[in-house]
Amino acid sequence: MPRFYCPLPLAIGAMIDLPTDVAHHVFVLRLQSGDNIELMNGEGGSYIATLAQIEKKRASAEVKLFLPEEVELPYALNLAQALPEGSKMDWIIEKAVELGVSSIQPLAARRSVVKLSTERAEKKMQHWQGVIIAASEQCGRNRLAQLNEPQDITQWLTQTDMHQRIMLSPRAESSLADWARHHPPQPISLLIGPEGGLSAEEEALATRQGVLSLSMGPRILRTETAGLAAIAILNAAWGGM
Repeated sequence: MPRFYCPLPLAIGAMIDLPTDVAHHVFVLRLQSGDNIELMNGEGGSYIATLAQIEKKRASAEVKLFLPEEVELPYALNLAQALPEGSKMDWIIEKAVELGVSSIQPLAARRSVVKLSTERAEKKMQHWQGVIIAASEQCGRNRLAQLNEPQDITQWLTQTDMHQRIMLSPRAESSLADWARHHPPQPISLLIGPEGGLSAEEEALATRQGVLSLSMGPRILRTETAGLAAIAILNAAWGGM
C-alpha cells in the first residue's frame, strides 16, 4: 500500500485535500479513485484513507481507519554528525532514520570540508528534511526524526544540559559494545567526526566536557560508516533491532 507523509490534522471520517506533492505522487503512480493509501502526519500512528478525486496536481481522500502501531526505539538516539563532503550527509541521514534515530545534529568541525553559509544552510535543511520524510515513509516510522540547526562543534560541546554523549575514537581504551552491554538503555548522543576525524583540540575539549570516548575496534571507519555502525551496535545490545 502506498504510504505518504501528510502534515495535516487526520481523523476518521474526514475528507481531506492531499498536499500538492502527495497528490502529484498519487497521479504519477496512476492510483485510482477507490484505492487505499496509508497516511502519517508525524504525530504518531498512521491512517488508512480511500482516494476520492484524483487530478494531476490535486487529490482528495477519505480517512477510514487509524493504525496505532509504532516502530520507534524505546530510547532516544541523537546523531551528532560533523558535516561530510558531497552527498554523504544525505545517505547518513537516510540510513540513520531507518535505524531509528530520534534526532540529527549537523556539526561544523575543524576538518569539515563543507562550510555552510546562512543561505546554503537553509537550503540544506529543507533538503535534509525531505530525506527524513522519504526515509520515514519507506521504513514505516510514524514520527519524524528532529533535524536540528547546524552548530559549530565547540558550541555543541560546551552545552551542559545534555544526556550521555559518546565520542567514537580509535584511541579509546574501552569499546562501545562492552559499554552498551553493561549499561541500561538510555538517551545517547553519538559524536561522529568528519573525514580526517576530530582534531586533537576537539577531542580534548570533548573529554573536558564529559564526553565518553569509546572505540569500535582497530579499524578506521569512514565518517559515513561510523555513526551507523554505532547505532546498530546500541540497537543490538539494547533490543532496538
